[in-house]
Amino acid sequence: MAIEIKAINNRNKSELKRFVKFGIDLYKDNDYYVPPLVIDEIHTLNADHNPAFEFCDAQPFMAFKDGKPAGTIMAIINHTYNKRSGALDLRFSNFETIDDPEVVDALFQAASDWGKARGMTSIVGPMGFTDMDHEGMLIEGFNELGTIATIYNHDYYPKHMERMGFQKDTDWIEFKMTVPDRVPEKYLRIADIVSKKYNLRVLKYTSRKKIKADYGQAVFQVINAAYDGLYGYCPLTPKQIDYYVDEYLSIIRLDHISIIVDEHDELVGVGISMPSFSRALQKGRGKILPGGWWHLLKAFRGKVDTVDLMLVAVKPEYQSKGVNALLFADLLPMYIRNGYKWAETNLELEDNHNVQAQWQYFERRQHRRRRAWRRPL
Repeated sequence: MAIEIKAINNRNKSELKRFVKFGIDLYKDNDYYVPPLVIDEIHTLNADHNPAFEFCDAQPFMAFKDGKPAGTIMAIINHTYNKRSGALDLRFSNFETIDDPEVVDALFQAASDWGKARGMTSIVGPMGFTDMDHEGMLIEGFNELGTIATIYNHDYYPKHMERMGFQKDTDWIEFKMTVPDRVPEKYLRIADIVSKKYNLRVLKYTSRKKIKADYGQAVFQVINAAYDGLYGYCPLTPKQIDYYVDEYLSIIRLDHISIIVDEHDELVGVGISMPSFSRALQKGRGKILPGGWWHLLKAFRGKVDTVDLMLVAVKPEYQSKGVNALLFADLLPMYIRNGYKWAETNLELEDNHNVQAQWQYFERRQHRRRRAWRRPL
């Protein structure tokens, strides 16, 4: 049976839409897969829209078997990361496939040939343009509902990776926690001590325009400082920060954002969460129209039982000093008022014990694990 690999034009919206919709259609009967918003995914992959293309080269490929769509993969070279790390890494992302070794091999061959022709020596992934993109192949937790911020994949994916000779480069883990009926006393005591010792306070906003003006840029600058040095991280550029400020701060509920500042109103830490959009995105199949907007609006208003902990970022000089307790002493009462029963963490490197320590006072279970794979080209 003939396998054809087609290079997708990453400036052609119709081709990118077909590329994105293949993955969504692949999981149409899966109750755990959460589709992305199609329009957002197209924007991420579009070289005319995503500012990451200023320092990344990328090429999407699509596989066809007997003329029918059978798989996708995106080959990415992040030149900034490679220069900082001294690596010659080719990243792969948006890997979706039917369970067919010929299709899988053809996709990775196309991506690898593209990378080798540009001097790359290793292939690693799944990883996006930057850490703000989806990363990590699911290897445990296939019967757990996914989140808007993570990848879901069939359980045959890691089997193909091992068959092709890929090895573990790193693992991330995730936790599902029970939202308590009150803030743990330990958190309250630590928060009180930290706020007094370092003259810190929590800011809350009711105006999107004002929070963007006051701290929109600062939030992502703190993210750059806090995450720099973590696996695969590439600092966001000023244009990317502008892009994410417009994309995300305009849609997140303001009561789900906790801003911690010092006595000079300098940003020290930020916690951003959002109501789970998982079931809403499933019902809309990644589309806003005709009826997807209604499901998203219900989720936005908090008519769900789960909150997603999107990110916590604290300036390096304040890390391990209890600022996280101050963040959650602010956010937990809001979670309780909204009736959330569970909280989903985002990806945490398996050896990042400082991050995992912040959950020690909560009832929790580690329910998903995902992996970045590596192989020489």
